[in-house]
Amino acid sequence: MNSPPQFSIEFFPPATPEGIEKLRAVREQLSLLKPQFFSVTYGAGGSTRDRTLQVVREIREAGLDAAPHLSCIGATQASIREHLQDFRNIGVKRIVALRGDLPSGMADPGEFRYANELVAFIRAETGSEFTLEVAAYPEVHPQARHFAADLAAFVRKVDAGADAAITQYFYNADAYFYFVEAARKAGVSVPIVPGIMPIASYTKLARFSESCGAEIPQWMRRKFEGFGDDAESVRAFGLEVVTKLCERLIAGGAPSLHFYSLNQAGLTSSLVNNLKLQA
Repeated sequence: MNSPPQFSIEFFPPATPEGIEKLRAVREQLSLLKPQFFSVTYGAGGSTRDRTLQVVREIREAGLDAAPHLSCIGATQASIREHLQDFRNIGVKRIVALRGDLPSGMADPGEFRYANELVAFIRAETGSEFTLEVAAYPEVHPQARHFAADLAAFVRKVDAGADAAITQYFYNADAYFYFVEAARKAGVSVPIVPGIMPIASYTKLARFSESCGAEIPQWMRRKFEGFGDDAESVRAFGLEVVTKLCERLIAGGAPSLHFYSLNQAGLTSSLVNNLKLQA
C-alpha cells in the first residue's frame, strides 16, 4: 500500500503578543497532523527578522522541523551569514530562499538582486548543510515579462543549487502541470511542490490574488459572489474546491503539498483529513 503524500504548512510571524499566543495553539493543533515541516515567512527587507526567528525557535524547541524563509533584497553578505549562523544555532536544516520585496522607502536593493544569487551564496558558504527551497510561479510571476523569462529565472535558481521548489498558490491545476512539464523539458529535475491556499474569505482572497498575480477562475468568482455575506457557504464551497484541486494534483503526480495556513488551523486540518494525508 502506498503511503499518503507528505505535506508542509506555512505560518507568518505574528506582530502582537496575542497573535503569538494564538499561533502557539494553532501550531500545537497542526503538529498533530505530522507535517514534514513548518515554514515561517520573512518580511520585506528583513522587517520581521526577530519575529521569524522566534517562531522558528519555538517550532524547533517543540521537536519539529522548521524552514525559515530568507529573502535577499536589502541584505548584505554579512547579514546573510548572520542569518545562517542563527539557523545553525537552533538546528535548522531547511531554508526557503527568496528574492523578496524591497521595503517601501528603501532605495538600495543591497548586494543581491535575484534569488539565484542568494542560493549560490548559501551553497558557497555552507555546501550541502541546508536543504534549499525556492519559489515557482505556475501562472507567471507578476513582475516577469512573459512565461519564458519567468521559467528561465526559475531554472537559474535550480542550477544555482536549489533542492526543491514551492509554488505560488493557484486554482487551475492545468497551470501547474504545464509549468512542471516545461520545467522538466528545460532540464529541471527537483520536486516542484504545489502551494495550496485554503479559502476562508472570498473578499480577502480576491484582494490578495490581485496583488500576487494568482488567478481566481471566473466560474469560482461568480459562485463566491453569489454567496454574498454567507460566510459558512463561502467556507464550504472553498473547502470543496480546494479538496478537489488537491486530489487532482496528487493524482497527477505532485510530490507533496504546501498549505498556506494564514495562522489558522481549521481549514488546513479539514483539507488534510479530506485528503487522508496522515499516515
